[in-house]
Amino acid sequence: MSELRECIYKIFENNITKMVISKPVSKQAEFKKITINLLKDCYQITKFTDKQVFHENIRSDAIAERVAVLTDGNYLQINAWSDDKEISVSVTKKGKLFYKAKNISGTATPAKQEHNRQKQYILPEGEVIAPLVDMGIFTKEGKVVNSMYDKYKQINRFIEIIDDSVKQSDYKKLNIIDFGCGKSYLTFIVYYYLTEIKRIDTTIIGLDLKKDVIEKCNRAAEKYGYNNLRFELGDINGYKCPFDVDMVITLHACDTATDFALYNAVNWNAKMIFSVPCCQHEFNKQMKTENLEILTRYGIIQERFSALLTDSVRANLLEYAGYKTQLLEFIDLAHTPKNILIRAVRKQGQSAKVKGKYLAEVDRAIKEFNVDPTLYRLLVKEKNND
Repeated sequence: MSELRECIYKIFENNITKMVISKPVSKQAEFKKITINLLKDCYQITKFTDKQVFHENIRSDAIAERVAVLTDGNYLQINAWSDDKEISVSVTKKGKLFYKAKNISGTATPAKQEHNRQKQYILPEGEVIAPLVDMGIFTKEGKVVNSMYDKYKQINRFIEIIDDSVKQSDYKKLNIIDFGCGKSYLTFIVYYYLTEIKRIDTTIIGLDLKKDVIEKCNRAAEKYGYNNLRFELGDINGYKCPFDVDMVITLHACDTATDFALYNAVNWNAKMIFSVPCCQHEFNKQMKTENLEILTRYGIIQERFSALLTDSVRANLLEYAGYKTQLLEFIDLAHTPKNILIRAVRKQGQSAKVKGKYLAEVDRAIKEFNVDPTLYRLLVKEKNND
């Protein structure tokens, strides 16, 4: 057994919680860095190329040999942490090995700090996620840029909201439409999360009205190797979908464009809907009330109330259409007042009585404030006229 192998086996005699293997011997090495993290019932090995990340889970009784195979003759630096020790192994280019261990009992170890931080986020630091690097949120080494930490938390929050719904079912394949995708920052991250982390066979079509944006996004998808992510030029209203839709995402679709997106999602029997509305002008222009003038007397109050009422009506109409619907805080108020995300998950066996309750609440709001909601016309009026 080589000296380095002996060191690796010696390292794992401790309860190692984290290890970083770096400094490849050759510039042509397949993996630029390897990290090992202790999970609940195994170790997870994460291998980084320039553009991709590969995961591998290994039993505790086999981890030393697997690390030895990956490392011996290939890397010059190993750093490892247990609850009470920090261990480093370095190998010179001439093959001389230096082993150093120091006790760190009673302190918050880097391993614990980073391990705990990683557990808080689905998209952890340390993994080179190409879209996050291009967005300027991650460095090339996979570290969060300090000035972008709020954006990093916001993106993770969005993925957490999706994850809460996705993990309720054992999905093997998902077809997704992203309406009004724009520059598609979150679209790329959703694709990465579903394919690389959840290992779900995923197809996403992003739809937008700007030709130059669509072309740029398609080039980026090709660059990242996201083979089942594509972008098309088209309008939300009347879009003909080429597959059965499992999820609809619509972020910041302006005014009634959100309503058409929700209407299409309902018609397609989408299993999940995630919508962040924007620019709710419709109710603000229409609102008149004899009983609650205090809500329409002051312009800024009317604007904010009309936005809240719009999303409340949308949520009720989705409940009426057979979805369990929640209005969730998505963006901190310090960033923007438009901080509501609509999450709707299709339910089984919605009773006529329950549907009637939600619709009656909408009818009373319409009557009180003299508004004519687009989604109401699409889902209720036109359907009843058919």
